[in-house]
Amino acid sequence: MARILAGLETEYGLLVSGHGAEEQIDDATALVRAYPGECLSLWDYRYESPRNDLRGFKQAHLTIDPEDAKFDVGRARGPDADMRSDRVLANGARFYNDHGHPEYSTPECWSLAELAKHDRAGELAVLLAAQRFTQLTGLEATLYKNNTDFHGASYGTHESYLASRTLGFERIFAAVVPMLVVRQVLTGAGKVGAETGASCPFQMSARADFFSEVANVDTLFRRPLFNTRDEPHADPVKWIRVHVINGDANMMTACTARKVGLIKLALQLAEIGEAPLWRLSEPVRSFRELSRDLTGSMAIPLEARSWTTPRDLLESYFAAAEANLELDVEDSALIADCRLLLDQLSSAGYPAIAPTVDWAAKRVMLDSIVASEDLAWNDPVLKAYDLEYHNVDPDLGLFHALEQMGSVNMETPLEELGSRLERHTEPTRALARGIAVRRFKDRIQTAAWRSITFKDGEDLLELELPPDLTYPTELADVENVDSFMSMIGGLV
Repeated sequence: MARILAGLETEYGLLVSGHGAEEQIDDATALVRAYPGECLSLWDYRYESPRNDLRGFKQAHLTIDPEDAKFDVGRARGPDADMRSDRVLANGARFYNDHGHPEYSTPECWSLAELAKHDRAGELAVLLAAQRFTQLTGLEATLYKNNTDFHGASYGTHESYLASRTLGFERIFAAVVPMLVVRQVLTGAGKVGAETGASCPFQMSARADFFSEVANVDTLFRRPLFNTRDEPHADPVKWIRVHVINGDANMMTACTARKVGLIKLALQLAEIGEAPLWRLSEPVRSFRELSRDLTGSMAIPLEARSWTTPRDLLESYFAAAEANLELDVEDSALIADCRLLLDQLSSAGYPAIAPTVDWAAKRVMLDSIVASEDLAWNDPVLKAYDLEYHNVDPDLGLFHALEQMGSVNMETPLEELGSRLERHTEPTRALARGIAVRRFKDRIQTAAWRSITFKDGEDLLELELPPDLTYPTELADVENVDSFMSMIGGLV
């Protein structure tokens, strides 16, 4: 069974004291530039193609949210690369400004546990940058790992999975879309209220309100359940990057690992032609409506005038995986964990799964606040509590308070994740990228997910980083760029 390389990109909500939305892009740029750790200030944009569509064509342009566009009217901006202010970190990650949000893109990982920990290390990266930003400007910066400002704007937590080009759009779409609809039962971050459609007190998914189409290439407006962007960050003849944009930003590493693991299972089954075939009649509507059903048992309509439930749909993937895949320890643990949570939700309701599912933990917290303060669910103060659940500052964030109270499972403390910002140890191509940043910074002309380009006198030497190789830790011991390139070349 082929391993699937995965990464996470989290855009953080940013609040700077005394500043409004019109200054957000400048503030995000300054915060990224303030990052105090070892890094390289450059990026190679040659292989970025956000308008290429998996269905075989190229969009003329991407749709921009008209509300966001208002903030740029009459404002002069520098070159796009300056505004983004990309940093390649010592662990092979990318840190940059994305439309006014500091964005941390993890090193690529095979392991679910490693990816979830690197995602959490991103919280430390933005905290360190915020602290330095405050030292330089005197302005306090607060960062939220969430997906909405509760005023109609949403920002993303995207996932990337490298799959074989031979799979093609149709097989990936058929295998992944049902999972995108139902995994929120086990992975949602939760949200007070609704920003589209009928009002509701609370829902599982922070993102469900913001999707209007089944499939397209856009990410900022007219958001699709299945994003068709064809930008592989690898050799496009061999690879497709499955770009998932409908997931929530999770505070719990267990939720992060779970949401990635479920998509990996779907892709692995698609690879061997064994993915369950579920033809949902209205997947976008089902995604939104399921978000509002805290029992997780909603009937999901199918094209054949029939229906299924989230549990039955998920179980079909688990059974197919056990019957057809060579599951490793992590895969088997994922399936067992999901089944247990589904049993607990069914038998005892959402309080039973609160220790390891963000939306349930948030709902239990808010239930207590509503009862103790005699609040109605439409009281705006509840949105403030919701927001503070996602405050990444360990001294202020409500999620961290729940950890200290023992209400949710204790995560790896942020201070213990500092080593993951200094280096990546899993033998993926991120290991090689991080070593190059630490050892050969002065020789690097540009870097990207796909390759590193080194300066060699007047010449430039591009080193391809194939995503399916196992990169040895001995790369850290080579004496020069030539040996570094030669060792990687010998792996191919």
